[in-house]
Amino acid sequence: MTWTAAAEPFDSPDAALLRRDYYDEVASRYWGRPATAEEIDEGLTDDGADRLVPPTGRFLVGRFGGKPAACAGFLLVDAGLAELTRVFVRPEYRGTGGGGLLLAAVESAARAVGVRTIRLDTRSDLVEARGLYAKHGYREVPAFHRRQFAEHWFAKEL
Repeated sequence: MTWTAAAEPFDSPDAALLRRDYYDEVASRYWGRPATAEEIDEGLTDDGADRLVPPTGRFLVGRFGGKPAACAGFLLVDAGLAELTRVFVRPEYRGTGGGGLLLAAVESAARAVGVRTIRLDTRSDLVEARGLYAKHGYREVPAFHRRQFAEHWFAKEL
């Protein structure tokens, strides 16, 4: 089985399910209980995913053996700067190299549109994500905003 990653519309059936699984996991961890279908629907409403399209961003889907297994996107902040967002690998595919492949694909897509620095924020409870970023060359940086759920900030020069 091998991994592939490619740009895909954020609202394609596979991408939409991955985004839903992503929100379910981050919300459930935050609340310390399973998120309800209604809470997930509410969280996905007007979540800004519509900006994950050219020219404002991109959305990529990672597939393992052809099955949708991961996703990530980036949003252009300004010339040369993008924000990494919605990085998610389904639990059953973690530890198989998909996270690193997906990050490399996002970085390549960002580089292709002139991005020189990519940054992100994450929470303390998303331990696997913080480990993935550090493993792939992202370094912790001072806070670059004060959003509600941001507790750690990372950046990488491309």
